[in-house]
Amino acid sequence: MWWRIGRQWLAILALTGIMLPAALSMPVARAAVPPPGDDPFYAAPTDLASHPNGALLGSRTITLLGLPIPVAAWQLRYRTTDSGERPQLNVTTVLVPPIPWTGPRPVLSYQVPENSLDTQCAPSFMLRGGRNTDIASTVQDMPFIVEALRRGWAVVVSDYEGPQSRLFDGVTSGRGVLDGIRAARSFPPAGIDTSSPIGAWGYSSGAFATLWATQLRREYAPDVRFAGTSAGGIPTDIPTMAQRADGAVGALLILLGLARNEPDSRLADLLNDRGRRALLAADTSACGADLAQKYPDVHLDDFAEVPNLLAHPAFRSAATHNELGSTAPDTPLYLYHSVTDEKIPVAGYTALVDAYCAQGATLTATHSQFPTHIGAAAGEAFGGMNFLADRFSGTPPAPGCVVQ
Repeated sequence: MWWRIGRQWLAILALTGIMLPAALSMPVARAAVPPPGDDPFYAAPTDLASHPNGALLGSRTITLLGLPIPVAAWQLRYRTTDSGERPQLNVTTVLVPPIPWTGPRPVLSYQVPENSLDTQCAPSFMLRGGRNTDIASTVQDMPFIVEALRRGWAVVVSDYEGPQSRLFDGVTSGRGVLDGIRAARSFPPAGIDTSSPIGAWGYSSGAFATLWATQLRREYAPDVRFAGTSAGGIPTDIPTMAQRADGAVGALLILLGLARNEPDSRLADLLNDRGRRALLAADTSACGADLAQKYPDVHLDDFAEVPNLLAHPAFRSAATHNELGSTAPDTPLYLYHSVTDEKIPVAGYTALVDAYCAQGATLTATHSQFPTHIGAAAGEAFGGMNFLADRFSGTPPAPGCVVQ
């Protein structure tokens, strides 16, 4: 049975991967979408600090992907607070399907993987119809967003990295997710409010933001209660993950993100002249796909003053601040990860599950037999979606920890 489900999802993903890029390349009579850096909608108001977290600070109607798709779509500006306790302006995209719903409509906070160091790669830019080299990150998640809309759910997609694109900043990402939900609930045209059941879902770096939001909810946003959370391909044990990716763009993104986000770690001081000049100066405005093209076979020690940079205490310190697992979410969880994930070793996932269970979490965790990182994203999606559907319907989750 599992292979039939997997083949169905893989077929959907493959079809989307063929048809959606073709549709996006078709000439459409529309104005060019400016990148966030050139779009006044993303500019913070001078009185930003005077507003509470989650405050709605503006809205606009958009056309989803710049295409004639029959879904009501808006983008909202809202206030949040980053991990350095600085106020910042974020943007979220709210989607509502043309499907009547009796009672409060469920809301899915969906975290698209945002593997970038600049806002030109933010989900909101591409969901509005912007085009760049990293559009595949959003396109590959569209089948899951479309399925949520098909079920009648509203979908909220926040730019959780924020205006500085703080990649792998756990607190900033989690707060950005929570405040995006708050803003969406206070926007009357979307037809959702505090009575609407909320679910959260993300895969890969989207799972990182999703789980940080569930960990922070109780302390940071007690008014936002999740009916359930699904997350897969979860980034854990950041040094080991970076080691696995060394020689590819993933390790470079992790290094640059941590060096920029964690100045107190002095990680940036360990880069050599080539690293500081070529990476920190020139490439911090690039999408992941841009860096992959420029550095197809990059090893981090080529850009460092010290050998074995990933084992250095400065790197370890910067990573530790952003590891998941310090607090168990008080939300029912559905977690999944391929045992043959080639990007994120499964051992870190197992350790995270054990940490959550030891702290009393309610969760179902699957060690997936679907091969590879992308394979589990497709193959386990039905489980993640149906888990949220059950929570929205009021069906109680299995108690305690169910690990398989």
